[in-house]
Amino acid sequence: MSTFTESVVEEAALAWLESRGYTILHGPEIAPGEPFAERDDYGQVVLEQRLRHALYRLNPDAPPDALDEAFRRLTRPDSPSLVANNHAVHRYLVEGVPVEYQRADGTFRGDLIRVLDHDDPEDNEFLAINQFTVVEDRRERRPDIVLFVNGLPLAVIELKNPADEKADVGRAFNQLQTYKQQIPSLFTYNEALMVSDGVQARIGTLTADQEWFLPWRTITGEDLAAVSLPELQVVLQGAFDRRRFLDLIRHFIVFEDLGGGVLAKKMAAYHQYHAVNVAVEETARACMPDEELRRVGEKRGTYLTRPATGAPAWCGTHKARARV
Repeated sequence: MSTFTESVVEEAALAWLESRGYTILHGPEIAPGEPFAERDDYGQVVLEQRLRHALYRLNPDAPPDALDEAFRRLTRPDSPSLVANNHAVHRYLVEGVPVEYQRADGTFRGDLIRVLDHDDPEDNEFLAINQFTVVEDRRERRPDIVLFVNGLPLAVIELKNPADEKADVGRAFNQLQTYKQQIPSLFTYNEALMVSDGVQARIGTLTADQEWFLPWRTITGEDLAAVSLPELQVVLQGAFDRRRFLDLIRHFIVFEDLGGGVLAKKMAAYHQYHAVNVAVEETARACMPDEELRRVGEKRGTYLTRPATGAPAWCGTHKARARV
């Protein structure tokens, strides 16, 4: 009898995430009522203490009132629409949470409170929690793996048993649609959804149809992943690498207005992500002296290209890390 079960796939996924710097926690061990509980009840989807610590850590000069207001705006969505709330939270993640507070002299000041440190992954807290139970409107659901960054559930992963012919990525996709309907609060903060049957793996967004859940075919961007590597490993170590995941959130996710108040959330595919970064790197390289180029940041995957040498004479100015 085959022992290749969904739990085996889950354990492999957690191991690959751990290899990318995620701390692994098990949902039942941090459930409400347990000695190491992270939530007061199953309706809470944000790890509130971790979020508060992150806000204080990332905004050391902000007054407590401003941090409390940012926390309130993050944890109390004000729209009945899941997608509208998700859109608002995405802006908070990218730009910061707008707050206003009173100074000692009685005047008021506006500020932006950072939620993520996009430049330094080490300054954020990355968790992968399996079997994370959520109860909403008396409906209990338990996604396989939820990825948290600074206490916010930014990705949901649904896995199926590869030994079950009926449990494919399509079934996993449908399971996510059920979760969105029955426990929508978990998806207020969502930046990426992933489905896998242990063989195939696909990544998509909150509003994407199944046809737009796509594979991620490279880990580093230098070369396409070997066909011998499981697709699940490639997407977890590729798209969900901590630096790349932060980069995806910041620069490669957009909301398109389809008219009539309908928003579509779109994420770059793997080739678009790496090709754009190569174009930006090469533009910066062409316009920078070598000593400045070395300070631009971590070298990214070249996506099957190789950097040029030298700089053309027409480059008179430069801007580090521009985005297109």
